[in-house]
Amino acid sequence: MPQRAIDTRVNPSDEIIATKGLTVRFLLTGDDSKGSIAAFELMVPAAQRLPAPAHSHDHYEETIYGIDGVLTWTVDGKQIDVGPGQALCIPRGAVHRFDNNGGEDAKMLCVITPAAIGPAYFREVFGVVDAAAGGPPDRARLAEIMRRHGLTPAAPPT
Repeated sequence: MPQRAIDTRVNPSDEIIATKGLTVRFLLTGDDSKGSIAAFELMVPAAQRLPAPAHSHDHYEETIYGIDGVLTWTVDGKQIDVGPGQALCIPRGAVHRFDNNGGEDAKMLCVITPAAIGPAYFREVFGVVDAAAGGPPDRARLAEIMRRHGLTPAAPPT
């Protein structure tokens, strides 16, 4: 059976998806790598909290590499600051989230292996955030989108 040719070029999936200051710039998707890897930049303004609930995923690892600023990742209840030149691997099944608690914008490279998530997830989630018009996003709708894309929303903290 013939294999689909890969478009070998820089940033074959260059797409920017943004909402309320959060920006995701996809560099590679599973379509670009025969499903082995997805990579995107995540830009988070100073003092920005993640609008979606903490979550886990059982089908892929997520590795974070700091480029600018610092994001505080909470992984299985442990807070971990990731800054420039630092890497954090979030294992399958670990409940996690992030916040920018600092006064400087942050930029991270996120690598998903294998490429089980792509731009469609962020388009849908950011659409829900935008529809909230500054209020809290519809958490039931966010949870439905997350589940459909292979993420498991964590129970709210008690």
